[in-house]
Amino acid sequence: MWCYRGGSISTEPRINDRIRVPEVRLVGPSGEQVGIVPLAKALELAQEYDLDLVEVAASARPPVCKLMDYGKFKYESAMKAREARKNQAHTVIKEMKLRPKIDPHDYDTKKGHVVRFLKQGDKVKITIMFRGREQSRPELGYRLLQRLAEDVQDLGFIESNPKQDGRNMIMVLGPHKKKTEAMAEAREAQAARKAERQGGAAAEAAPADAEAAQAESAEVEPTEVDADGSAEANTEA
Repeated sequence: MWCYRGGSISTEPRINDRIRVPEVRLVGPSGEQVGIVPLAKALELAQEYDLDLVEVAASARPPVCKLMDYGKFKYESAMKAREARKNQAHTVIKEMKLRPKIDPHDYDTKKGHVVRFLKQGDKVKITIMFRGREQSRPELGYRLLQRLAEDVQDLGFIESNPKQDGRNMIMVLGPHKKKTEAMAEAREAQAARKAERQGGAAAEAAPADAEAAQAESAEVEPTEVDADGSAEANTEA
């Protein structure tokens, strides 16, 4: 009876002596098709090229193997995966809670947060919280949600219309801008700010260097020429 004892299953390809087949379909270092060759011949070619024999398609018959620098391949694959994760857009839903009779100042503050979330490419769940007698006036919450949607219509749209959920009324706003676009724009803005700071620092350093050079040259008096034609520079003690 087969029993699984746990442990992780390796996803790494078999390389060199770990390949256990009589023959392989070999691919050369530049991607050229060598053809079906005995495993011993493939390993011999790998030694000649000072490369690894890597099984790239184990399910093929015979398995496909390629001559490559496996260490370099793993490093480049890790870098590509890291870059892909960096640029990957995760769907994020932010939440903002309001009261039906919210103060104008508080409303502006909450709206500012919604604007920031939408600019970042995130969805925003707006929740109107009713208390006591406010529950008998759902139109107050509806009008507030409509007002907010109109105030941010340049950045987002109503993805889920206002609906009553117990004591709350909920609406979801979706951004016009995709998450990937927002991330790219944020990186560009950050790079621009960094370049501006560096440029400002260089501009501030330039006058200081010029003043230092002028002060240094001022310490040297004009050169006096003797009668025999020799020149001597007098410097301050």
